[in-house]
Amino acid sequence: MLIDQILKTKGDVVTTIEASKSLSDAARLLDEKKIGAVVAMNGTSLAGVLSERDIARQVARHGRDALDLTVEESMTRGVITANPAETIDQCLGRMTDRRIRHLPVMRDGELAGIISIGDLVKWKIEETRAEADAMADYIKGG
Repeated sequence: MLIDQILKTKGDVVTTIEASKSLSDAARLLDEKKIGAVVAMNGTSLAGVLSERDIARQVARHGRDALDLTVEESMTRGVITANPAETIDQCLGRMTDRRIRHLPVMRDGELAGIISIGDLVKWKIEETRAEADAMADYIKGG
């Protein structure tokens, strides 16, 4: 299954935040949306990804003052991305190798969506279940 198919079902809405915003703003946004990571933008350009883990690290280092830091000072840069024509297995492999949980999906240089490792595992289970059901039907019919 291709990432594009997942986005068509899941939707292409991506929660973003300007990289210049504070960690306090980012934490509120994550809480409000009930999500674990947000895509940081500089205008219309992908700047990074900020996760709950990034915020926790800054709080551990700087205490309450961390909430005044900017997203840009705390986010993961050099973001690993996916494209819509990739497969679930390609993206799962990349996420496992790089130990990341979220992949922004880029189409023609534009942010087209985001997938999490949870999204991919869910789809992989469904794909495997469908294959097993098809095999069982074939065996019963043969």
